[in-house]
Parts: sequence; structure tokens; C-alpha cells
Amino acid sequence: MSSSQLVTRENGGVPFQCPILTPTNYTTRAIKIEAIIDAQGIWESIEPTEGVVVDEKKNKLTRAFLFQAIPEDILLQVAKKKTTKEVRDSLKTRYLGVDRVQKARLHTLKSEFEALRMKDGESIDECAGKLTDMISKYSSLGDTLEDEVSVRKLLDLVPDKYLQLVASIEQYSDIDTISFEEAIGRLKVYEDRIRLRSGIASTKGSLLLSRTDDQTVTTGNFFRPNC
Repeated sequence: MSSSQLVTRENGGVPFQCPILTPTNYTTRAIKIEAIIDAQGIWESIEPTEGVVVDEKKNKLTRAFLFQAIPEDILLQVAKKKTTKEVRDSLKTRYLGVDRVQKARLHTLKSEFEALRMKDGESIDECAGKLTDMISKYSSLGDTLEDEVSVRKLLDLVPDKYLQLVASIEQYSDIDTISFEEAIGRLKVYEDRIRLRSGIASTKGSLLLSRTDDQTVTTGNFFRPNC
């Protein structure tokens, strides 16, 4: 199973889907699991405030959430961890590696970020999705991609047909303050406009070709000798 349900009194009996961790999905699954824990109001057991003792009931509840998301072979290895923070730190070390390994992964991720390109036929949503995934991976490795960097990378990725919009954004907008989501939205509007115009041009071309074919047939019949 890819996920399991956990029903608690705190959420009024509504089941939460606890996604199961795998060696390749830690980043996205961790985001979902942390969102569930935060929604339950028990995040303090994951990152306790210095000098504040975590309520034992909250610690047990959060620990139960994490155990729901851990595969059985890994569960046996972390079952002896008594606090939620210990369980989480153990998982991060296993899936993300120790500090030295994390730095190596971050270096590799930065190289992938620099080499990222938008493929022919790829949509703005698909391209933005790749960037968003990288932003999440940066965060999981303890680093942050600011919106300014993400926006500039997005504008550099798009093909030449977007150059007019890119130039307009760079000239009339403050790249340092425009959000990543706003940049995506502007590019999508422009993308829709290009598709609409391409569709109109294609329709006109088809009509013109059809008319040409009709004229050819008519002319051919007019000069055809009677048998």
C-alpha cells in the first residue's frame, strides 16, 4: 500500500492519508507528513521550543503519525526512539545522509539546477513543476532558493517565443520582488495567447488550402474535354 489512514478525535473523525516513505520520495512525503502533523497542532513535538517540555500525549500522537508513514523494515530500526524528534532525525539521516553527504547532494542539486532547460513541446506548468520540485529538495537539504533566483531561472528557461514577455517583465517589473507564482501566471497567460493565435493561423491556413483545392478541381473540370 502507498498510504494508510489514521483517524483521530482531534480532527473530528476525518481520516488523514499518511503517505508511506520510500528511498526515492522522502522530500515530497516529508512535506505531506509534516503538514498533517502541523494540522493536528502537535508540531511542537517535532521542533520543540528551547527550554519548553513537550507534552507527552502530543509526543506519542506525533510518534504514531510518523510510524504510520514508515515501511516495516525501517520501523523496526527506529521503534526504540522515544521522542518524535529522535525518530525524525533518524529518518532524515537515513534518507538524506549525514552532513557531509548532504553537502555533496546539495552540490549535485545546484549543478542540476544550472543545467535545467525547457524541452521542446514542454508546457509552462511542466517546467515550473520541475523548478518547484528542486526548490523543495533544496529546502529538505537545509538550503533555500529565494524567489528572485527561481524567477530569474524560470525566465531564462523559456524558449525564444517568450522573449517579448520576458523583456517586458524585466523592464517594467522588479525581479527582486515579483513572486515565483506571479511569474508562472504571466507566462501561462502568454502561453495561452500563443496557442490561441497558432490555432487561428492553423484554421486560416486550412481554409486557404481548401479553397485552393476547390479552385483546382473546378478549373480542371472546366478545361476537361468532353468525351
